[in-house]
Amino acid sequence: MTTHSAPLNPSPFGSRHEQVVFCHDEASGLKAIIAIYSTALGPALGGTRFYPYASEADALTDVLALSQGMAYKNALAGLDLGGGKAVIIGDPSTLKSEALLRAYGRFVQSLNGRYFTACDVGTFSTDMDLIARECEYVTGRTVEHGGAGDSSVLTAFGVYQGMRASAQHLWSSTSLSGKRVGVAGVGKVGKHLVGHLVAEGAQVVVTDPYEPAVAALRSSYPDITVVADTEALIREPLDIYAPCALGGALNDDSIEALTATIVCGAANNQLAHDGIEKRLQERGITYAPDYCVNSGGVIQVADELEGFDFDRAKLRAAKIYDTTLGVLEHARAEGVAPSIAADRMAEQRMREVGRLRQVYLPR
Repeated sequence: MTTHSAPLNPSPFGSRHEQVVFCHDEASGLKAIIAIYSTALGPALGGTRFYPYASEADALTDVLALSQGMAYKNALAGLDLGGGKAVIIGDPSTLKSEALLRAYGRFVQSLNGRYFTACDVGTFSTDMDLIARECEYVTGRTVEHGGAGDSSVLTAFGVYQGMRASAQHLWSSTSLSGKRVGVAGVGKVGKHLVGHLVAEGAQVVVTDPYEPAVAALRSSYPDITVVADTEALIREPLDIYAPCALGGALNDDSIEALTATIVCGAANNQLAHDGIEKRLQERGITYAPDYCVNSGGVIQVADELEGFDFDRAKLRAAKIYDTTLGVLEHARAEGVAPSIAADRMAEQRMREVGRLRQVYLPR
């Protein structure tokens, strides 16, 4: 097992990460990168993504962006936690094993509590249980092991609250009844989001390349509409578009084709590049910043650090409605894009509250 730490590694996003750690265990096939963006508010919390990146450079680009997003997400959610993220390079369907996950746990443990991990794309609560056999800094464990279980439940609930806030901001009503909502990706989060929407009487249109996920959803909600792919979905007549798969969903082409007037979804890093938020404004599309509305999952696993209580965590996640509405109103008042308003609010909290940690408190 080998590790290489690169403190204060400059990122390509115009900011500086506190620490980037490259982890390698040849025997198990583990190749991972852990990125800590900020611990100004507390230990960095963020999930572990297991994904078959084309190259280590692609994995590094992703983990740097994701860890920065986690710092802003945790700050905006009002948590006393910093931001970090990890990626394991490889196909989880063929590479994942007990030995690999436990090797990864040893690397997380070596950071001595600067980083707490959890589930993300390609990892599940059962994986966290294995990681926890070598590491005490793990959240999102199964209920059987005293954990919060599947964090996608409150992630979807938070996105739903963000949609209600966006509707209130744009249409002066929280009701989604009768609204046509397109959901791209009906995996862990998307399927729960569809449940909330159907229960409220929304007309739901979905797409997902994984046919079994679509089939399972149709068996539960036979009235939903299914389209071939995301390109077809965004051209459907929609009121709300919910990207719930991987990042980069809002690019130059997709924004021009988009019919929806609200974008509110669970995917991380939805804006494909800097400046794209201005085009959303020009087209009159209200964008609920992804890391604002999808913070229900991190709120759920953060609650685990106190001894998990689902009802308490759900009450905290319900406040995503207030946070989203605050961001959108701040953006309108300042004449800036919602993504910029959210960044400013998160940066202000990291700056003001983080400063207090410079004051020595004896233990």
